[in-house]
Amino acid sequence: MLQFGVLLTIAYAGRPFSGFARQEHARTVAGELDRAIARIDPLASRVRGASRTDSGVHASAQRAAFDASRQLDLRGWALALTAKLPPEISVVRAASVPVGYEPRKHTLSKTYRYDILQSAVRDPFLEGRAWRVDERLNQQWVNQELSALIGEHDFAAFRAASDARTNTIRRIFRAEVRTAPHHPRVAEIRVAGNGFLYRMVRIIVGTAVDVGRGRLAPGAVSRALVSGFRRDLGMTAPAQGLILEQVDLDDEEGHDAWPPDLGVD
Repeated sequence: MLQFGVLLTIAYAGRPFSGFARQEHARTVAGELDRAIARIDPLASRVRGASRTDSGVHASAQRAAFDASRQLDLRGWALALTAKLPPEISVVRAASVPVGYEPRKHTLSKTYRYDILQSAVRDPFLEGRAWRVDERLNQQWVNQELSALIGEHDFAAFRAASDARTNTIRRIFRAEVRTAPHHPRVAEIRVAGNGFLYRMVRIIVGTAVDVGRGRLAPGAVSRALVSGFRRDLGMTAPAQGLILEQVDLDDEEGHDAWPPDLGVD
């Protein structure tokens, strides 16, 4: 009998995985979590994630919940699961939630960060973690594009062709670029909103970068919001620079979390 709900905060390097959501014939983050949980509690449910990150996309604070039949303290869940997971995945926090808890239904906002290495040469420490472009970006132009995203809009133009959802209205709370404090050649684009369409963030980033390096006329975001046409935007940025950085929940962290402080601003 499933009596205990557990909410996990998970970090992973997404390069070896075909996304978060489980797939029958592919290695995924959810599949690895399911296997690790089953080794501790064979009767436990499968994990329910807050976001379906795409193939190759990373996360520093993905949320996923499951139901357990075995009572184990939260410190035990966090440490035992991490020990049974591959090195690319770590449970960084565990909290108590009601049985059947669905992180998607409690999500208020998601924040994505995209790292861009502006360099003619590779950086081995950023390989697979950032998109390398040869040109220096004009950050003023990039921020002008990103500022047009703020607010509630119809983002029908900002999605992959395979996204068949009929509701394309989303609210963006934050969209900006800055130089990474740890690396003067890395530009960080952050976008936070109440939800995203399939590959929406990567299309936003690709468009902003194309404007920032002079390959696309400024005002592309505004034009696409009016027209609804994907052709008014730039390229889709590759997956490797994208990180799911934060998922804010309406009840925040669950109860009795371990460790009690994640150190997230």
